[in-house]
Amino acid sequence: MLLAGDIGGTKTLLALYQPGSDARKPIAEAEFASSNYPGLEEMVGEFLGQVKRTAAYACFDVAGPVIEGRARLTNLPWSLEEETLGRNLGLKKVILLNDLKAIAYAVTRLQPMDLQVINPGKPVLHGTIAVVAPGTGLGEAFLVWSGKDYIACSSEGGHADFGPADEMQAELWHYAAQQYGHVSWERVCSGLGIATIYDFLRDRGYASEAPEFAARLADAADRTPLIVEAGLAEPLTNPLAAATLQMFVAILGAEAGNMALKVLATGGVYLAGGMPKRILPLLKNGRFMEAFSAKGRLSEMVKDIPVRVIISRAALLGAVFYGFDHFWGL
Repeated sequence: MLLAGDIGGTKTLLALYQPGSDARKPIAEAEFASSNYPGLEEMVGEFLGQVKRTAAYACFDVAGPVIEGRARLTNLPWSLEEETLGRNLGLKKVILLNDLKAIAYAVTRLQPMDLQVINPGKPVLHGTIAVVAPGTGLGEAFLVWSGKDYIACSSEGGHADFGPADEMQAELWHYAAQQYGHVSWERVCSGLGIATIYDFLRDRGYASEAPEFAARLADAADRTPLIVEAGLAEPLTNPLAAATLQMFVAILGAEAGNMALKVLATGGVYLAGGMPKRILPLLKNGRFMEAFSAKGRLSEMVKDIPVRVIISRAALLGAVFYGFDHFWGL
């Protein structure tokens, strides 16, 4: 049996599968708050105890770089190692996979029900495909055609230097630099970045902050869901939250367009992670594509690149597909 997991900085999904079964229909599954556990072993032990099942193999995708079977999660204080996990959990073999590589691995197997189209574009057969995934952090990956099939490649491009596209974004860069020193795209284009943008606009005096909303934010362990919910549901009564989402959409559009240029993603750009599907209406109103295609002399070319939002659990699907292929050759 295969134990698959999507391990994120905020939440972790664990699921069990029989070899050759439908990757969308696990035998058992559960969601856990990642920060509630000192490590993955404790979480997996609890899960297997709950479902009263065992597994022989495991494939976990993790939010961080995986190098020679070892991973240190970017937004969670965990260090993971394949051999140690296998020994401690009593498994024959464990594979650790970067979460964006897992999403990329699933992309070519996604179905229409898994996707929402932002820009139909003009896809090129066997063209390179890019994946940009703002969740708790910002992940990026790409797929290249080998002549027989697509090869999924991981990246840590989300930690590259943020490049402002206008004067207000330049002010945001200065604001974030005072806090963090190095300002990566992740600092402003992720769930973590939502709070940074909100604070910047509030401190800049863009709009007043309602006292009751400020009190709710002060009591929240994670402010991002409250800001996103207010920006979507109360744009008129909470202009600060609404402006935060509008700025976030423009920044996401710019970086997705950057990724499209860097790998020449004529096969399309796929937006994954928790944020895009949550703010889907805002991605369809034109602001995203305006920022995406604002690439000077290459703007017309970029406008032809298809853009889709993945609305299914692509990282977990990718971990399952990868596990099936590598353990059983299915």
